This record gives sequence, structure tokens and C-alpha cells, in this order.
Amino acid sequence: MEIEQKTWGYTDKGDVIVLYTMTSASGAYVEVSNIGASICSIVVPDRDGNMKDVTLGYQKAESYIFDAPAMGKSVGRFANRIANGIFSLDGVEYRLAQNNGVNHLHGGIEGFGNRVLESRVEVNRIVMTLDSPDGDQGYPGALSMEVVFDWSDDHILEITYRAKSFAPTIINMTNHAYFNLAGHDSGSVLDHELQLNCKKWLVTDNTQIPTGELADVAETPMDFTQSKRIGADINSDFDALKIGYGYDHCWAVDGWKKDSLHHVGTLSDSKSGRVMDIISTQPGVQIYTGNFLQGCPIGKGGYVYSNRDGVAIECQCFPDTPNRPEFPSCRLDTDDIYEQSIIYRFSTDKE
Repeated sequence: MEIEQKTWGYTDKGDVIVLYTMTSASGAYVEVSNIGASICSIVVPDRDGNMKDVTLGYQKAESYIFDAPAMGKSVGRFANRIANGIFSLDGVEYRLAQNNGVNHLHGGIEGFGNRVLESRVEVNRIVMTLDSPDGDQGYPGALSMEVVFDWSDDHILEITYRAKSFAPTIINMTNHAYFNLAGHDSGSVLDHELQLNCKKWLVTDNTQIPTGELADVAETPMDFTQSKRIGADINSDFDALKIGYGYDHCWAVDGWKKDSLHHVGTLSDSKSGRVMDIISTQPGVQIYTGNFLQGCPIGKGGYVYSNRDGVAIECQCFPDTPNRPEFPSCRLDTDDIYEQSIIYRFSTDKE
């Protein structure tokens, strides 16, 4: 494994934005940046050995700062939505920014995805760290957070999130990469096939907050238990799809157990033969079909992205978990260590 690093740009405050490149023995590589602990590129072979970048990303480092799509970023302190930006912990009510209509999204305007993290190379991995003070974006408890990127010669990218808090708090970290296995500049992702090991999905209200109901996917457009084109049902006459202008919903991972890895699902592209398996310790997975990508900053190589040019597969706790005691907990106490893993395993249909 070879790791290179370079200065990629600067924030308005003068902070250095660093780009790291992790290259395997085969020449496949991953690029990550310390702006939001972002995945910027994943270059892997197709069935004929041709290399292509399969994640969407921007041409300029500065474009990652306060971008609406959260391109490739590690988002938190709480990924996804919290209803009305309000939750209670130990009888105390906390109010967060309402930056997604009436709701709180991805840790707020200055969430972790918009921070420059401390970063370093440790042997064959990239480690990024962030200290978040008590009251940061309205969240309780000073928090120390770490993101670790590992890339293997077998084309496996593993992201590990760890955190410790100095007072009770909530945490829910995920990565917000957008995938297009045909290549980041190949247009719509709707012909990709997706399979999820998820028999239930979280029904939401018209602001995309869970109602508490975990509904069966059977005989609905939310059924990906068998591999299916992403675009097969995306325009169906189905309230949830109308509200989100496509898929932007959370599924519950079958048989989930705390601290255990589970095979969440598989994304595949028949044209290139590329396959991506998703494995995680998290109880849920948010599928977002890039319904509002149009108008985002210029992409790599000058490519202009359109809606649905990529799909985000975000392994995480359920949305609005702080207000739903029946959901798997996102609480982090002072004696505990938060640790979650997300694994993207790339292969081809010839393997």
C-alpha cells in the first residue's frame, strides 16, 4: 500500500485542505480529504480491468465547504434528521438548528462535514480527528471523534468512526458518498441494480421524519429484497416517493445486533460489471438517489452533475432516534466508546 498526501487548497480561514491518495498493488486507489473526512475518489477496475472513478466529487477543494449535497462527507454529530431540531436527554431539552425545513439535518450548518479535521498517516491508514466542544451546534457534551480510512489490495474500503464524550450526548456518524459504478461522469444511476437485506422501512411524515412505524417492504416500491433496478419504481404513485422526489428513506437491516457486522446489501452495474457490497455495524441504511444534485459545484474533470447521477448508501442509526426510545439507541455516555464501521467491498461480476 502506498499513501501520498498533498496540499489541495485552503479555507477562508486559512486552514489547509489536504488530499490523501491510498493506492493498492493493482493501481486501484482511494482519495480522501480532511475537509469533512470526505471520500473524494474511488478508482477501481471493471470486468475488463479498466479503471474508473466510481464516486461523485468536485473539481476544487473549496467546493466541499458548505455544499448542499454533503458530497462524500462524514456527517455528524447526528446524521440525518431530528424533528423540529429538538430532543431531550436526561430531562433537559436541547434545540438545534432547523436547517432542513423545520428539521435539523446532518449536525447543522456547521456540522462535522464542514470542518477541517486534524489528519495524519499511520502506517497503511489515514486517521482524522476532531474535538467538538460542549454546546457545539447545540449538542451537549464535549466530544472527541476519530475517523479511520483503510484501503486494501482486495479493493475493500473500511471507514471506522470512534468517539468519546465527556458528558452524556447523542451521536450518529455516517459517510455521504454518492456512487455511480459506471463512472462518476456517466450520467444517471437509475439503471444500477440494488439489493438490500431489509424487509422493513421507516414510514415518514411529509417532512421525512419517521412516524415510528416499521412497515413491510413487500408489494411496495420500497422492496429491494431481490436485486432490482433503482429506477424501476422510483416514479411510482407512492406518497413517500413523492415527498422525497425519489428515494430518500431509511431501511432497517435484517437481524441487526449491536456491535456486529451485517451484510446490508449490494449495488451493481451490468454495463461495467462492477459490484459493491455494503457491510456495516449500523442498524439502518438511508438510500438517497441524489434527487437534488443539479446545481451543485462543478464535478471532477469539469463534469456537471444532474439529479440522480449518483446514489448515497448511508449506514447509520434511524432518523430522529433521540425522540424515539423504541429505536436502537444513539446515546453515548461518559464511560462508553462509540465505534461503528462501514465497509464498501468492490469486485466485478467475473469474480
